[in-house]
Amino acid sequence: MEFPGLGEHCSERACKQLDFLPLKCDACGELFCKDHIRYDDHKCRSAYKKNVQVPVCPLCNTPIPVQKGEIPDIVVGAHMDKDCKYNPAQQRQRIFTNKCLKPGCKRKEMMKVICEQCGGNFCIKHRHPLDHDCKGSGHSTSKA
Repeated sequence: MEFPGLGEHCSERACKQLDFLPLKCDACGELFCKDHIRYDDHKCRSAYKKNVQVPVCPLCNTPIPVQKGEIPDIVVGAHMDKDCKYNPAQQRQRIFTNKCLKPGCKRKEMMKVICEQCGGNFCIKHRHPLDHDCKGSGHSTSKA
């Protein structure tokens, strides 16, 4: 027994499968089978209308607001042309800024290494009180 009036064919050109429970794409409005309902599966040209992701500028890493119906690539491109605060010098900032206080040492570290006794900032090599001739409190430096 056949039901000629039941179901719809998938709108995907390569599929055209007869589906008794077709799904309607909320972006383009066409009917698809379960294998082609996702935007990527049927290459939906209206997917950008439903896309709720916020694009980020690849240069300045700032989120770019996109209004409904606008194409994100065009909006980000316009931002890059007009409003982008990209600073190439910012990429080359120095990260080794903490200079060792040991006389004669020119090493710098990314993070501060503070001596608990004198409060000075030293490199990894001179971080122990015995290595930098600590002038801090007179407590013994070895607990062994």
